[in-house]
Amino acid sequence: MPSNTIELIVSAYVRLKNRRALEDMRELRRQLLGGLQAAPGINPRAALKHVEEDLRVIEQGLEQLRLPRERKSERSRGRV
Repeated sequence: MPSNTIELIVSAYVRLKNRRALEDMRELRRQLLGGLQAAPGINPRAALKHVEEDLRVIEQGLEQLRLPRERKSERSRGRV
């Protein structure tokens, strides 16, 4: 379950059509995910789950900003 905070932030960026901010958030979460996975001597299971859920919410926000033509093109290529 994503935190309400990330949902509110993503929702605001979608309303503002701020794709760049969402892409930056996604990149930071990906870097964090990589760091957590590579961290020796800790059990990052809970943190990994939280970051993965944040990424899911961010991806949904980015999907909402895609143009209908982009989505149709990706479906025809089998990407969605």
